[in-house]
Amino acid sequence: MFIFPLIYFSSFLISLKNLFSRNSQGILVFLILGLPIYTTSLSVALQLGFGSIIPFMQPLKELIILITLGTSIWELNRRIRLQSVDYAILAFFIYTLLYVLLPIGTYGFVNKLIAFKSSSFFTFIYFAGRLFDPAKIYISKYFHYILAVFICAAAVLFFEIITDQHFQNLTGYADYNFYYFNQETTGNHGLSWTFETSNGLKRFGSFFANPLEFAAATLLALAIAAGLYTTDDNQIKLDKFGILAIIATQFAIFFALSRSSLVSYFIMIFIYALITKKKVVLKIIYGLGILVLLYFIFFMLIMNPDLYEFVMETITFTNPSSIGHVLAWIEGAEAILANPLGLGLGNSGRVASSLSDTVGGENQYIIIGVQTGIITLLLYLWIHVYFIKTCWEWYPKLTGKEKKVCLSLLLMKIGFIIPLLTSELESSVYISYLSWFLSGLFIHMISEPKIE
Repeated sequence: MFIFPLIYFSSFLISLKNLFSRNSQGILVFLILGLPIYTTSLSVALQLGFGSIIPFMQPLKELIILITLGTSIWELNRRIRLQSVDYAILAFFIYTLLYVLLPIGTYGFVNKLIAFKSSSFFTFIYFAGRLFDPAKIYISKYFHYILAVFICAAAVLFFEIITDQHFQNLTGYADYNFYYFNQETTGNHGLSWTFETSNGLKRFGSFFANPLEFAAATLLALAIAAGLYTTDDNQIKLDKFGILAIIATQFAIFFALSRSSLVSYFIMIFIYALITKKKVVLKIIYGLGILVLLYFIFFMLIMNPDLYEFVMETITFTNPSSIGHVLAWIEGAEAILANPLGLGLGNSGRVASSLSDTVGGENQYIIIGVQTGIITLLLYLWIHVYFIKTCWEWYPKLTGKEKKVCLSLLLMKIGFIIPLLTSELESSVYISYLSWFLSGLFIHMISEPKIE
């Protein structure tokens, strides 16, 4: 298990060395290799008796972003053409920062600062990518790295399945969550309810923080594969590695048992078929939909009654988890309507959850609205709509690495819509950091003149 904190530290040091050597693309080494195993690395460090180094491990992810951003600003030798989305993200940052500085809400400065980081640090990640020179990055290389990491995650998932044991039971995950987030073990497997369905089926998370993050990482990997293996003329050119990566995503999305990500997975394939005008893919999707329906109707009831019950509860919205989400959403919506300027940072999301005093449940949109009000909620929503609209409009006009990033980002932004409704996705460091860095990189690609 010691290999995980070793990889985490090594990837950070490699990225740092590259940054100081003016090889700025080195940051992606840490984002791709270090962040997927962030929680696992910290859990293992605590389990091995190295709890004293955890406070030094936690801020490395923010530090590498700030160094990258600072380096880019230092080396900037021209004026940046700010776009409307740049202003929106800056406005989001400044507005939420006011909730840290002003006496708003019930929490102290430290808790508000933690909540601010959780909800607003994406602005730093975005601008780290926004000021990054795309000419200095070999996109295909790092997209391959992302898929390689995910294939490794699928291998760990396979180990979990054949041993019928959560990997987190071996890493000290429960102790880490208790000591650092005040979360006691729940459920039937010594972890939390997130690792099982309401009727007892195990949900696996590989080496990610939990099954929800693993499922969201599956969506990210699918989006990256689509961008990497789609040519400029919209042809699909898969090699053996690409086929293995696609199989890994299919394998993972079913065993993570995340309803929101499973639906998003097929929506992403549908959107991919639409934007690349793949009529054959659309026909395959329709055919698969019919086959899946027949499978559940005629076979699932006999072969796996628990899974059948899980699916039917989801469809009929009688699943306790689904009902819990809806009730939490209603509570959050009522809080936003009653307090349109927000209750203050920390009153929803991770800080409030650790103190068992959260309002609004697991929904990124509602968490933002409850904390800092309708203005930031509308800004956050507008930013996401902007990226989807802009990627869709620019995709036919681009070629090469720009087209790859555009397609991947489009599928990510669409794929994350539903998971954002059922989780605090910005707290998933791997998903948040990589997607927002690529968001900034994409805006640079389409708004700044190319320097050959």
